[in-house]
Amino acid sequence: MIPEHVRAEFAPAGVFLNSATFGLLPTSAHEAMASYDAARSDGTLDPSTVDGVVDECRELLARLCGTSADRVAISANTAQFVGVVASSLAPGSRVVLVEDDFTSVVFPFLSRGDLEVIVVPLERLLDAVVDPAAPPALVATSAVQSANGAVAPLAELAGRCGEVGARLLLDVTQAAGWLPLHDVRADFIVGSGYKWLLGPRGTAFLTGTDEALATLQPTAANWYAGDDRWASIYGAPLRLAPGSRRLDLSPAWGCWVGFAPTLRLLLDAGIENIHEHDVALANQLRSALGMEPSDTAIVSVAADAAATARLDAAGVRFAARAGRLRCSFHLYNDSSDVEAAVAALRGT
Repeated sequence: MIPEHVRAEFAPAGVFLNSATFGLLPTSAHEAMASYDAARSDGTLDPSTVDGVVDECRELLARLCGTSADRVAISANTAQFVGVVASSLAPGSRVVLVEDDFTSVVFPFLSRGDLEVIVVPLERLLDAVVDPAAPPALVATSAVQSANGAVAPLAELAGRCGEVGARLLLDVTQAAGWLPLHDVRADFIVGSGYKWLLGPRGTAFLTGTDEALATLQPTAANWYAGDDRWASIYGAPLRLAPGSRRLDLSPAWGCWVGFAPTLRLLLDAGIENIHEHDVALANQLRSALGMEPSDTAIVSVAADAAATARLDAAGVRFAARAGRLRCSFHLYNDSSDVEAAVAALRGT
């Protein structure tokens, strides 16, 4: 059960079943951002104080991913970090991707033009990793598929990549915040904060193993990645921070001010608790629609124009993805939201 003080942070208008597009901003995050904006508006803002907030977010993200803060780099979007990984590969490297995955995981590798890119359906991913004729250098996939909520076989995938010496990149944008990640193994983990992590858009992170992260070179080295940030704003020589912070991009200050309260709130609620809650609601909808239960918080269903119109009229917020209707359940939803969606879909 989601604690009442956590649920009290949200006030959706209507029935919000669209966390896979963007998460609702908690009241505490909204207030923190408003305070930041007020300080900027009247000129009393001290930008250096935001560094402490970013560092707190780094610690909280590390807890979420079962790692340490010195292995977490920050930026504004996931694709930037996927691009850093793509740029680290030698020409001709074989890369295995998933068919119809979100393009931020796909385009950075395709845009290189000098990689051997293999694209397979998710259900064939494990077999593609252990192809004896051509073991890949890297496998990249979303932990949870955006279009339909399918969860990748994370443990098996890590094991098979280890068997053939392939590095594994996971995009956890559709997983972090409801799917426990502290035991997930991958060489690189990237994610954006504005969906299930409930943060503002403009927050993203990269983490991974020390060995894998050491292979990455900054593609947009900047002052914020400096060893001493505020002493790195002018001139040579190059003086980047050690560890993952050398990969940082300068943060959108107000976004990270709003991100810290959301991360605290999620960890307070407990990701395992959120996982149980979210999947139970998704399976309640599946059961009502005659579908088999699943292990994801996202439900993808066929719906005609009339059903879509009924959902709109009932104030149910959803998304249309890959020609189907996508509903996604999070900690601010409850069984009454499922009932509203079912009634609208059935026209009852």
